Amino acid sequence: MFSKLIYRNAKRSRKENLIYFATLVIAIASFYIILSLGRQDVILFLKEFESDSIDKLLAQMPIVYLFALFLLFFLILFANRYQLNRRSKEFGLYLLLGMRKKRLVLQLLAEGFITSILALIAGLLIGGFLAEIISLTVSKLVGQGIIGHQISLSAGAIFFTIIGFLSIQFIALAILGGRLFKQEVHQLLYEQMDKKQDMGHFTGNVLTLLAGAVFLGVAYWVALYRFTDIAGLLLFVAVALGSLGTVLFMRGFGKLLGLLASLSKNKSTKGLHTFTVRQFQENVANRSTSVAVTSILITLSIILIADGASTFIGLENVFARSSSVYDFTVNGDSQKIEQFLASEKMEPYVEDLNLLKIGRMKYKDERGEDGIPLSLVDWSALREQMIMALPDNYKEQVLSGEIQNYSFSSENPEALNLFGVLETDTTAPYLIPESSYNGLLKAVGKKPLNLHSDEIALYFNPDFMPMDNLESMPVLDHILEKAAKEGKSLMSIHGQAVYIHPSIPMRGLVADRSVQIFSAFIVPDHMFEQLMNTETYVAYWNFRIPQKLQDQEGLLKPMMEARDLLKASGFTFESYLQNFGRKLFYVVAGSYATLYMGFLFLIIACTVLALQFLTQVKQTGQRYVTLSMLGAKRNQMKKSIHRQVLLTFLLPVSLACVSGAVGIRAMIAFVMIHIDDKASLYPIALASACIVIVILGIYGVAVARSADHELDKLRWKPNIE
Repeated sequence: MFSKLIYRNAKRSRKENLIYFATLVIAIASFYIILSLGRQDVILFLKEFESDSIDKLLAQMPIVYLFALFLLFFLILFANRYQLNRRSKEFGLYLLLGMRKKRLVLQLLAEGFITSILALIAGLLIGGFLAEIISLTVSKLVGQGIIGHQISLSAGAIFFTIIGFLSIQFIALAILGGRLFKQEVHQLLYEQMDKKQDMGHFTGNVLTLLAGAVFLGVAYWVALYRFTDIAGLLLFVAVALGSLGTVLFMRGFGKLLGLLASLSKNKSTKGLHTFTVRQFQENVANRSTSVAVTSILITLSIILIADGASTFIGLENVFARSSSVYDFTVNGDSQKIEQFLASEKMEPYVEDLNLLKIGRMKYKDERGEDGIPLSLVDWSALREQMIMALPDNYKEQVLSGEIQNYSFSSENPEALNLFGVLETDTTAPYLIPESSYNGLLKAVGKKPLNLHSDEIALYFNPDFMPMDNLESMPVLDHILEKAAKEGKSLMSIHGQAVYIHPSIPMRGLVADRSVQIFSAFIVPDHMFEQLMNTETYVAYWNFRIPQKLQDQEGLLKPMMEARDLLKASGFTFESYLQNFGRKLFYVVAGSYATLYMGFLFLIIACTVLALQFLTQVKQTGQRYVTLSMLGAKRNQMKKSIHRQVLLTFLLPVSLACVSGAVGIRAMIAFVMIHIDDKASLYPIALASACIVIVILGIYGVAVARSADHELDKLRWKPNIE
């Protein structure tokens, strides 16, 4: 009998509080997905290249999981308190009929356990299915066939999801059961009346509203213009001021809502307008702090979803080769390497094979007063022209010696980046023979260099120096064109005048990072042999996967096959897979956790709003009975409830959209949300807004239907329809 009662009550509670049950299922599914991350195909693939970084990422997942459990605990506590308040009279009746309090608390725990088990089953099934879909989808996006797909079912993720969820559910029910144990029968039967809320004075409410608006304004200003001041500490000031401003704004606005009813006299008797506004005012004013917290949570969710979405959209950049040319670089210039790359087993994977030679320039035989060998390069004429090309504010700093250490950034003028590189590297510059760079140009379909014996070309590595255009450098081109017209040489090497070739296409020298230089002089082969310091000489064999093979099998599969052959050969090499894996890791690490927390914040905020509104409907049910006695139709009251739901969700969301837009703009301005294509900013913002609106809409419709169901259960005056 007792077990049947428990089962029946648990089933009824799930039906009456479907929103809460659905939220639990979603939360459990999300717990499983985040905990099973280490079993997904893309993570297994990345472990081959970024094992240390992946291990660090996975080590942070339990922290995210515990933080999510912490948030969900308070949601469960709030939701179960709402559920117990709904059943207060039922519990009082059980006690009146002779049930002991210990047995009542045991019944409560048993009902919660049944609901938890069902939520766990549904959540784990949905989470397992979604984890497989996510794994397959990301694998498809990063290249079909990068790894043999395997079922990502994780026993560890299932175990910790079950233990974590049951623990917080048990603690929440134990706390509420203790409160229930202390209540007397008459308190349960007649319920505790809500305290009458003080709506305050008009002047005080206006001042509260204005204070909230001022705090929000200051927070927005700090976020937009002083985000990184004081080592980023002002970020916390902006968050604190924004949170306080939101609370004060909601408190003042909620208590002033009654003005809407009094100002709209022509609608006061039409469509229950006044009743709707008064109900909305009471809901906001009585729970202004709760409404403010939901607005803050929605703000955070908007920012996190936008951040995660922008990072995930950056997946396109993973495939963008930009300056990269070669797929593999093998260290050394020995004949054994050349013979191996030309062997029968490697030949299908090798195209555009090229030997890159590189080394530093010699010094002069004599030394300066400080005992340091003197450079063979005299670039004083070019240096003078570069300084003249600098913007005035930078020119003064360079001439006065204020700038000692140069940093290279896309925010700097092109002339400053060029000057900084040449100032740093021209003492003993790197040299690249013309033949080596011509092999690279041939691989990308560009015209080869045809340098004269007294001519060089300046190379700037786009992998380490920001460049807007890989084909030309306007500032340098202008200086060189001017010198060519005047017949001047801007540089000399070992006392011999040399001329600088106009801008050349800039590409990466190797597959990944084995050559980490900012600049080099591309010189005729005979000059390379004469000027190169033999102690610094290094050579690399570069090649690409044939385009025909890429068209047939894609890029990643043949790259992994070639990588396995090179591993077996014993030669030291690097591949573009490392670069690809590194970029893909940043996308995964930057999107998974942020999107997860963003959706979790949004779901919690929606659930709190939903349960808060349904609590008010339950507590004010007799008002609707009174309205029916006064002649109000049931459809009129349902329309009133629907408007209340709309206003209840719209108020915190409106303020959250403003705060979220400011937060996103600030993070983009200070490169915390990085978007290479500024045109994609608006689609990202629109997509994030649509996601939030859709989820809010789903919850809003569910709340409206639940409220209609509560309305239908009330005892109506006969013949009122």
